[in-house]
Amino acid sequence: MSIEKVKAYFREYGMEEKIQEFEVSSATVELAAEALHCELQRIAKTLSFLLDGHAVLVVAAGDAKIDNRGYKDQFGAKAKMLSPEEVEMLVGHAVGGVCPFAVKEGVEVYLDVSLKRFETVFPACGSSNSAIELTIPELEKYSGYKEWVDVCKGYQES
Repeated sequence: MSIEKVKAYFREYGMEEKIQEFEVSSATVELAAEALHCELQRIAKTLSFLLDGHAVLVVAAGDAKIDNRGYKDQFGAKAKMLSPEEVEMLVGHAVGGVCPFAVKEGVEVYLDVSLKRFETVFPACGSSNSAIELTIPELEKYSGYKEWVDVCKGYQES
C-alpha cells in the first residue's frame, strides 16, 4: 500500500508521526481542506504529467491551475496529464493520494511558486485519506524536488 511506503520514508527522518490519516476522504483539494479544516489553497496538490516517456510531478497550491503556455515554456512540450492507470504504474501512488514522497525511481518533482505564499502546506501521503503539514523548507527537503517552476495560473498572490 502506498501510504505504508510514505510512512516508511518519513520514518527515516523521524517524521512519521506528523502524517495525518482521516476517517473521511481527502482525495480532492476540497475534501482535503475540509478534513484538515484549512483553506483549500494550502492543500499542496500533486499533478502528474508524461514528459519524454517519464513521469513529472508538479506540486502546486490548491487554488492554482496549470498554465499550458507556462508549462510548455518550462518543459518544452505540451502538458499531458497521466491517466489514473499510468499514475499508479509510473509514479507508484494512486490518484487521490499522489504525493512527491516515496515515488518510483526516475520521477522528477517540481515545486510551483504558487506554494511560496504559505508558511506551511498540506501534501497527501500516498492514500486518499492522508496528509502531512510541512513548511516550505521541509517540502523542499522531503520532496527531493528538482527546481522551483512557475507553471500555474488562477491563484491570488497574497
